[in-house]
Amino acid sequence: MNAYIPLVSGLMLSTLLFLIGLIGALVRRNFLFVLLALELMTNAAALAFVVGGSRHGSAEGQAMFLLAIAAAAVEAAVGLALLVAVYRRQGTLDLDRLNRMKG
Repeated sequence: MNAYIPLVSGLMLSTLLFLIGLIGALVRRNFLFVLLALELMTNAAALAFVVGGSRHGSAEGQAMFLLAIAAAAVEAAVGLALLVAVYRRQGTLDLDRLNRMKG
């Protein structure tokens, strides 16, 4: 069964998700929420690959999706390790306070 994804609808959804993630990354001051916003942006880009691949009838978009998901998993692992290390050292996840660190 060959499912058809409308190009305009898929790209509009991808753009909307990316903009929500971008606004979340710029507005939020909590390190955890910034990581979640970056994950949302990565997933929006992966969705655009799938929609593009579906439009051209190839599996290359799905292959790029798998690479994007693998990169997102690595990003989440490194980001959460940084989050734990920063919280143990500073006692806060507020990016405004962390921005004023010395050294």
